[in-house]
Amino acid sequence: MADGAIALKGNHDEALSRPDAALTSEALAVIDWTRVRLSPHQLAFLESLPLVVREHGACFVHASADAPHEWRYVSDGGAAARSIEAADAIWCLVGHVHDQMLYYQGAGRRLMAFTPSPGMPVPVGRHRRWLAVAGSVGQPRDGNTAAAYAVLDTGAASLTFFRVPYDHPAAAAKIRAAGLPERFARRLEGLK
Repeated sequence: MADGAIALKGNHDEALSRPDAALTSEALAVIDWTRVRLSPHQLAFLESLPLVVREHGACFVHASADAPHEWRYVSDGGAAARSIEAADAIWCLVGHVHDQMLYYQGAGRRLMAFTPSPGMPVPVGRHRRWLAVAGSVGQPRDGNTAAAYAVLDTGAASLTFFRVPYDHPAAAAKIRAAGLPERFARRLEGLK
């Protein structure tokens, strides 16, 4: 917990303390740039974050719940099914993929998937098991420049996905001004 919020370690957080992380050379350049700008206290905080948090009937994990330390993507039904089983919770919320998606086990544990509509609450009843890919605040993969996130209301058994515009041109300009790889600035602008 970080000031009452659930904070998890992601693959780039892990890479800050593991220079041998399996990332692209461009991503490693950003990690190196970041490492020298963080204080020892900030680095220790990121190092201390858990890979998985289970509470309120939910499992929160950056990547797949079946092997959180391997940073597997939950980008198809098979990966979602493995993660749902490993989560052993009503709701499993993941990130890492950057695109928003919702999976659930229907009758006979058959896996169903759909792409949510931003701002529309989805009933996520306790009689099923759910896996939500919340999206990402930055570096979108779908060409939409708005930040993506999801809010789970466990009391109401409701999940709402959101997309929120932000000053992505300014963020892209800062990436360029810092001399970081162009690809990351272009992605913020919705370009490949």
